[in-house]
Amino acid sequence: MTQQAPPPPPARGRRAARPTGDDRQRAILETAERLLDERGYAGVSVDDLARGAGISRPTFYFYFSSKEEVLLALLDRVVAEARARRPRGDGAGGDPAALLRGVIAAAHEAFCAHRAVTLAAAQARATSPAVREVWSGVMEGFVAETAALVEAERARGAAPPGPPARDLAVLLNSMNERVLESCCAGTGPAVERGQVVDLLLSVWLRAVYAHPGPPG
Repeated sequence: MTQQAPPPPPARGRRAARPTGDDRQRAILETAERLLDERGYAGVSVDDLARGAGISRPTFYFYFSSKEEVLLALLDRVVAEARARRPRGDGAGGDPAALLRGVIAAAHEAFCAHRAVTLAAAQARATSPAVREVWSGVMEGFVAETAALVEAERARGAAPPGPPARDLAVLLNSMNERVLESCCAGTGPAVERGQVVDLLLSVWLRAVYAHPGPPG
């Protein structure tokens, strides 16, 4: 009589995968955006962020040096999203009005979709040199792009001569910044959210082209 082989041992359940560094960093950022929406920037602490992400305070410091650095990471993501939403193409050679509408709409959609980050960054700029510096760099990028567009439109004869392109770009982007922040905050005086893009575009077109739109 042949001897049967012993049955195989029961399969062990797979051990749950341990969270990776990317998972922990993502959890911190997701926790931060949620808590910023609930409490505002001043009401969130490092302990809150660590607890919400399911990690210890020392582990938090492995990924970020402070809650300020977490906010900067969130702000970087929102700015990248705004740029990714923009239409592709050269405004000077295509349809400038459509390009401007797309750029304004992209910023409006991205910053309003992340309202808590937008408002926290505005709040933190009053007390944080690092946040002010980063936001200044973001605005400088927007200003440089706008000035280049104005100069290109003037060079091809579509826009009339006017104030220095950079000065005009600073004014227009500062207007956008203030209007979008008040729209996100829901504090008065504020433009009705559904009208923001159309109204901003109208002002931009009149400022750049001296009438409601570029010549056909």
